[in-house]
Amino acid sequence: MGAQIVTFGCRLNTHESEVMRTHANDAGLDDAVIVNTCAVTGEAVRQARQTIRKIRRENPDKRIIVTGCAAQTEAESFASMPEVDRVLGNIEKLDRAAWRTNGGERKAVTDIMAVRQTAMMPIEGIEGRARAIVQVQNGCDHRCTFCVIPFGRGNSRSVPMDDVVAQARQLAANGYREIVLTGVDIASYGEHLPDAPRLGALVKRILKDVPDIERLRLSSIDSVEADADLLDAFASEARLMPHLHLSLQAGDDLVLKRMKRRHSRADAIAFCENVKRLRPDMVFGADIIAGFPTEDEAMFARSLDLVDECNLTHLHVFPFSPRPGTPAARMPQVERPVIKERAARLRAKGEVALQRHLQAQVGKTLRVLTEFSPIGRTEQFAAVRFASAPLPGRIIDVRMAAHDGRHLIAA
Repeated sequence: MGAQIVTFGCRLNTHESEVMRTHANDAGLDDAVIVNTCAVTGEAVRQARQTIRKIRRENPDKRIIVTGCAAQTEAESFASMPEVDRVLGNIEKLDRAAWRTNGGERKAVTDIMAVRQTAMMPIEGIEGRARAIVQVQNGCDHRCTFCVIPFGRGNSRSVPMDDVVAQARQLAANGYREIVLTGVDIASYGEHLPDAPRLGALVKRILKDVPDIERLRLSSIDSVEADADLLDAFASEARLMPHLHLSLQAGDDLVLKRMKRRHSRADAIAFCENVKRLRPDMVFGADIIAGFPTEDEAMFARSLDLVDECNLTHLHVFPFSPRPGTPAARMPQVERPVIKERAARLRAKGEVALQRHLQAQVGKTLRVLTEFSPIGRTEQFAAVRFASAPLPGRIIDVRMAAHDGRHLIAA
């Protein structure tokens, strides 16, 4: 049966869980439960701890290994949990040798800030997923005041382009019709590689050299780093999916400055308008934080307005959660009930925007990638619900009969 893996957080963690699955099984850890944690919010860390305790209650004889970003940033805390047998850092979890060393050292977590390079960790696919994920970049050179991820992932580093193309080619040979490029800050791709290729060059190279990939999709990007080649690819490459998830975080300039973001409200709006002009069928998602320190009602209203001004469709709303050691944790905090109320209003605004988008698709025939459930995804990443599950991993033409507020309904 092999090791069991519980994954929290981003697509990068999902990719790395597949690497760990292979390493753990090769090491004979059939009795292990691996918890791949996320540190993006305090709630994510709390859920990881809660899950670890539940696993121990339900599996008293299993070996519990904890890794991921929260394990990297809070190694001592996780190692002190009586339920945990071993803690591995974000470098160690991808090291085959670390999995073969099962005894002795309870905590193996090195200084991730010293890491300057990253290599492709090839996978055969993602278990139970119709889309494959390719890691092209890791880490982040920026220091947003609310974020601990650089301390969990290290500084930015990129996978060489030839290795990315080889992995995409292998996944296509394995039958995947869509791949998603992922990383911590993928728009910074290539900065530290020889000749400093940009993300747009990588996208064009994959589409040129791997014709069997029918869909190429990007995970979250920082719009301020989008290069000219990337914008040109959206305008000219039909196989590059018309869906971008943007790291916007707020709609007020003073809040953005206090977050240490590198774009303004006007920058965000201009970017969305420009991309929409280049690719009229483009849809945008975004991460937005509600209740950042010092945010007042007028500042929050500008984040609400940004949903309409950037024509956002898929919102990820984060109630602000102070992370220990970050500058934002030392700023004047907004009261928790206010944060929750603002997050609820922002989510409601997002639901209206999504419903508006779904309603506009009703009656159309769209190309849908089928998944391992009665759900598929359109090119614009809208979820489609089928009456019964079709064969997974196929791209089919489907007429949209209705929507239920969250999904399109296939005819």
